[in-house]
Amino acid sequence: MHKFVSFNLQILPAEKSIISPISAANLYGKGVFTTIAIFNAKPFLWEKHWRRLQENSAKLNIDLVDFTESSVKDALSQVILQNNLESGRARLTFFDESASGVWNFESKNKTALLITTADWREMKSESPLTVSPFPINSKSPLANIKSCNYLENLLAFEEAQNRGFKEAIRLNEKGEIVSASMANIFWVEDEKIFTPSLQTGCLAGTTREFLMENFPVKKVKAGLNEITKATEIFLTSAGIGICPVNFENAQGKNHPIVSKLAEFLDLKKV
Repeated sequence: MHKFVSFNLQILPAEKSIISPISAANLYGKGVFTTIAIFNAKPFLWEKHWRRLQENSAKLNIDLVDFTESSVKDALSQVILQNNLESGRARLTFFDESASGVWNFESKNKTALLITTADWREMKSESPLTVSPFPINSKSPLANIKSCNYLENLLAFEEAQNRGFKEAIRLNEKGEIVSASMANIFWVEDEKIFTPSLQTGCLAGTTREFLMENFPVKKVKAGLNEITKATEIFLTSAGIGICPVNFENAQGKNHPIVSKLAEFLDLKKV
């Protein structure tokens, strides 16, 4: 993470940004976030990220009344400038600072906004992929929400890395492919592109949405047997872009469809 952050629309050294220890954010992980790719010192797919932040906040009853789209985007631009960031990533997090819940302290706080920036997350092409032993609950009230309650994702990611893999496919309670631990997943079979439907419990990623708007992608409920037939598998997120991965017999490197997707994404970044 870089030296300066924006906390409640003010530029501060990172260590000066403090969330209330008795807030719902600290006690229960109640908050939402998004990671935005930064190119040429500008946020990529800003409108999609802002819309998802609003939708996810509404589902969790997080009050954004003090934050307008223009004020948040201006704050993001300021911290990008302060950190001299030309290319990298930014994270916008809305924390519920109210004291509601089981521990019902008195508090006048509502919502805090933290904006941080960092370099790209390293993810080498053709990284080895495994299957996580930790299933996703497709019926969870947090399904499809990018919430601050992210520990399961992190544990799945770390478990895969401890076994020598870079990422892991996560299945739901029905054995359906949902995503990777930190990214959406796609695969190619017979020149067709597939990705898990939102009904599996996967996150509606902004890069995922962008690709589906510009290329024919079939949203499916599929088991591992389907992905082993693939000629190519790739992950997508704002932090890694489009990254081909290897899993079992899916060894089709440099597939023309995936190369075309990556080239298209690169053109849109300019």
